[in-house]
Amino acid sequence: MSTTTAGHLIVEQLERAGIKRVYGVPGESYLDVLDGLHDSSIETIVTRHEGGAGFMALAEGRLTELPGVAMVTRGPGAANAFIAIHTAHQDATPMILFVGLIPVADRGRESFQEFDINAWFGSTAKKVVTLDDAASAARVVDDAIFTSLSGRPGPVVIGLPEDVLVHTIDEDTVEPRKVSRPGPSAAALAELETRLAAANKPLIVVGGEGWTKESGDALAAWAARHNVPVVADFRAYDAVPHSSESYAGFLGYGRSDVTAALLDDADLLVFLGCVRGDVLSDGYTRGLKATTVVVNPDPDLLGHFGRVDQHLTADVSAFSLAIADTDSAVRPAAGWFQDARASYLKFSAAQPDGVHGVDTNTVDLGVVMEILKQEMDDDAVLTFGAGNHALWPARYLKHDSANSLAAPRNGAMGMGIPAAVAASLAYPGRQVISVAGDGCFMMNGQEIATAMGHGARFIVLVVDNGIFATIREHQEAHYPGRPSGTHMTNPDFAALARSYGGYGERVDRAEDFAAAFRRAVDSGLPAVLHLPQDPTTRSPKSN
Repeated sequence: MSTTTAGHLIVEQLERAGIKRVYGVPGESYLDVLDGLHDSSIETIVTRHEGGAGFMALAEGRLTELPGVAMVTRGPGAANAFIAIHTAHQDATPMILFVGLIPVADRGRESFQEFDINAWFGSTAKKVVTLDDAASAARVVDDAIFTSLSGRPGPVVIGLPEDVLVHTIDEDTVEPRKVSRPGPSAAALAELETRLAAANKPLIVVGGEGWTKESGDALAAWAARHNVPVVADFRAYDAVPHSSESYAGFLGYGRSDVTAALLDDADLLVFLGCVRGDVLSDGYTRGLKATTVVVNPDPDLLGHFGRVDQHLTADVSAFSLAIADTDSAVRPAAGWFQDARASYLKFSAAQPDGVHGVDTNTVDLGVVMEILKQEMDDDAVLTFGAGNHALWPARYLKHDSANSLAAPRNGAMGMGIPAAVAASLAYPGRQVISVAGDGCFMMNGQEIATAMGHGARFIVLVVDNGIFATIREHQEAHYPGRPSGTHMTNPDFAALARSYGGYGERVDRAEDFAAAFRRAVDSGLPAVLHLPQDPTTRSPKSN
């Protein structure tokens, strides 16, 4: 046993678990933890807003094998971080949020920045725990990491009363618990093979966390051998390589009508790592009649709608490697596999959006995406937040590397820039590109300062149309001719980037984009390319 404090032991347990960095805004409520980080191997990433810290932790949990860790102070700090907890919960992404709290003796007095941590986070986190026993600090941290990664991944919130953190204790770190990654049983796999053999139009839907290059390649290769098309859940586009002949596009917002129709036409649906949820099924309207198999470690299948004929409580990677070793007798109907792939290739072939408004001094994103596809590295990590701007990269850019996308499946704006910071720090050797709408960028664009302070590098494409385009589109459909509350006044985004010490350039014509992108890459700095867009262009052209 060694004598230490609870705050220092928390840091030591994070070290033992392999956590490389924490993201946070400092607060006097957890000073002892900050003191422990002073001499730690863990890098403390000081962010400019708690929402940015939370999104960075979420992105790290999405892109790596461990949960991301954020630290914030009580009351206002916890409120600012809440968006990341909601996103991690709905997206099923592992992360841990440490929240400094008031002293134990001050509870229930409406003391400065007091709040009820269980009432705030209880419906949105996998677990909420307050460290009232200083001697339990190491085990509480270990349990949080285990809980966030096991079953259906998600966020864990730990409250840290400031007086408990400084208690002197004679305790050591604990051996980290290993998370089980079970594969399918032989009997369950045989049952699935029987269903596959009987199907005329089988379809695999991939999603969720836990994919690796090995497992994604293995599943895609098996599906290609057996002529089973594979489609991705909303913003899980990096699960399997797009270059595989089995990949047939994605579901959810921005999907092609042909890909969505696959859900209705299939007679066997295999959901691998995801469930038949709201967005994937076009509001619980598609894919409801087919025989349904769900491969998911969550025993409760939270968020799943409709029938379940077989549930394999297995890890996605373990399952993919297991089925890759089988030689299932799958004989889909003629044209089912080939037509699905051909439709995806046609849909993902970038074409000009065309100019629809009076302002012709704008960039055509269809052309820009085709150029970007040629310019970007093969293993580049893409990030974006929420909004119509995300329709272009989702449709046109390809993913052939695992852990190459960090974007909110719950539609949270403001994630793109923090995610780019975290992606660059987690993978310093990989190119990171963020596609941001003007509204989305302004929610956490200040985290470019964090990037400058910690050596993160990425390139941001800011799509500037001066409106909240998604909401304006809904207004035009339901309240034509009455736009309200959706106009924005924007800054000079390139100048803003330069003010942080980064690289900034305005690009007014698509034909100038390639050279501008190369200059941004060569700068070696966090870079912003300001792309004005025709505000009447809502989405990529249909084809």
